[in-house]
Amino acid sequence: MNYFLTGATGFIGKFLLERLLARPKAQIYVLVRPSSREKYDALLERFGDAAEGRLHMVEGDVTQDGLVAIADLKKLEGKIDHIFHLAAVYDMNMDDATGDKINNEGTRNVVDFANSLGGKVTLHHVSSIAVAGDGFAGVFSEDMFDEGQDVSHPYYRTKFQSEKIVREASKVPFRIYRPGAVVGDSRTGEMDKVDGPYYFFKTIQKLSHAIPKWLPLLGIEGGRVALVPVDYVAAAMDVIAHKPGLDGKAFFLIQSPSPTVGQLLQTIMSAAHGPEFAKRFELPLVSRVAGEFTKRMGKLVPDAVKRQVSKTLGLPVSVLGQAFNRTIFDDKQARAALEGSGVRCPDLHDYADKLWQYWEQHLDFETDVPPRLLRKLQGKVVVVTGASSGIGLVTAKKLAAAGAKVVLVARGLEKLESAQKIIQKAGGEAYVYSCDLSDLNAIDAMAEAILRDFGHVDVLINNAGRSIRRAVFESLDRFHDYERTMQLNYFGPVRLIMKLLPSMAERKSGHIINISSIGVLANAPRFSAYVASKAALDAFSRCLSAEVKARDIEITAIYMPLVRTPMIAPTKLYDYVPTWSPERAGNTVIKAIVERPKSIATGVGTAAALSYAVWPKLNDYILSQGFRLFPSSSAAKSVKEGGKPSVEQVIFSNVFKGEHW
Repeated sequence: MNYFLTGATGFIGKFLLERLLARPKAQIYVLVRPSSREKYDALLERFGDAAEGRLHMVEGDVTQDGLVAIADLKKLEGKIDHIFHLAAVYDMNMDDATGDKINNEGTRNVVDFANSLGGKVTLHHVSSIAVAGDGFAGVFSEDMFDEGQDVSHPYYRTKFQSEKIVREASKVPFRIYRPGAVVGDSRTGEMDKVDGPYYFFKTIQKLSHAIPKWLPLLGIEGGRVALVPVDYVAAAMDVIAHKPGLDGKAFFLIQSPSPTVGQLLQTIMSAAHGPEFAKRFELPLVSRVAGEFTKRMGKLVPDAVKRQVSKTLGLPVSVLGQAFNRTIFDDKQARAALEGSGVRCPDLHDYADKLWQYWEQHLDFETDVPPRLLRKLQGKVVVVTGASSGIGLVTAKKLAAAGAKVVLVARGLEKLESAQKIIQKAGGEAYVYSCDLSDLNAIDAMAEAILRDFGHVDVLINNAGRSIRRAVFESLDRFHDYERTMQLNYFGPVRLIMKLLPSMAERKSGHIINISSIGVLANAPRFSAYVASKAALDAFSRCLSAEVKARDIEITAIYMPLVRTPMIAPTKLYDYVPTWSPERAGNTVIKAIVERPKSIATGVGTAAALSYAVWPKLNDYILSQGFRLFPSSSAAKSVKEGGKPSVEQVIFSNVFKGEHW
């Protein structure tokens, strides 16, 4: 079977291609603008052998008459079975001219192309729930189209009009797909841009970092959000396109029933380990005012002003009105068409964590870089171990934004390459060196390769590490835990320091930053293996510091409190105790690079070290209370998601903020 796609290099297009390439002997022709050749090459790389000899580029543009050159049209005549038209502009800040040119003229050109092909071709047009317009109240079914709805906004108008073009001008059989607000892949979280619900992710992130999980919030219920993961859109289109007897019909591709705004925010907040909304309120007056406000903004306010307001708010003005949307979309036909196929829209609850993790790593580019850092790091070589996630990745993104050549080191090559792409996408410079940092020979080879490639290292950030939360009496038959922890947290960094130190000494310049732990200052119970390994590195560095002072090599220890990273995720109890965000931890590393202090510690950490030096027995008593209050890991894992700590635990963890328990 032969297919022709517009918009194949776009987000939905990539996932639809994946489905079509899974069909045996499918030949797929992809419309590509000359300026998008690199995107087509990326498709070939993405699909590898599956695309070999089966994916074909056809040069053209939806905005040009005829769509493709006459010679290419002749080659395709009578050969194409299905045309998928996905090319369109989705931008809630779009102007009328752009919408008319791409969404309307583009669709008309595709329809004319389909009509001219001959043979038994079927046209599949990707429309949108936007055809229901702005402010439609009630149920909008798949059979409904022109109901007198308000489509004054450029996006709503052009999606409505482009679907009308297909309905009125197509001489070949057609099928129409109306996806909701498309979010990332429900399996991996992959998303291409901040859009729809993602506009609220940054605010949710800030709330999750600032407000403890046990503190309940008040929220609004709001309207229903017709969202859908991209993999379901592609899978549903693939199934429906090949099922007989569905020509002339439209299909809503959404989660049904759709979550309310309140349910959506709670689900994403839970994925971010944030607090719960104890109560959500309906606010009919706010709903009407917000809807009226956005409509007036759309009709009366100049585009330049709207763009400025959108920039200030961090989201398109029209999105505010959607928070109180009163339209309910009925996807009965889509569900009937998919019956028996095994394809169904997953519930947001089942994949929200994947959306959140992907957004934090790949789409959260908000990086505040101090001017002093820009001056200090331009062109400098900075090695970051444990750089594929957590503190390491956040720090690496900030360093790259400041103009450093960031050398990313971790064990997993795939995650490292993903981190590299994230940094490069933001305009930074990053290099990947995969290394098992518990293997001394591998460290030697990695360090030699870095020195060979760059000549020297200006800053080394020893961030990689492992933590074990287990009491000594629970570890009597697990001595290997101590050996492994010491190998990675102590011997690994020391070996790397010793390999890079000679070049720093030769240049009489260098900075070594060790990410230590508040536990070294506070002597945290249940962390004997982890704290001992960090303390050993601390002692080594203090001794070394005096030896290298005259060579202008500085060593800084950062006694990090609890940071919400994948390392602490297995201990569910930590969802409810005060922690630092990776962002705050990354800023602390940046501060260390700029100021080159001997050490950085929180007030609680400093107080803990002082109390142990002056009142050791009192210190032991306080720590023993914490040991009693907070259960061991096996018990901590049994805490149900959403369960609440006791009042005593809350008070204790907030008095000793950031401490490991």
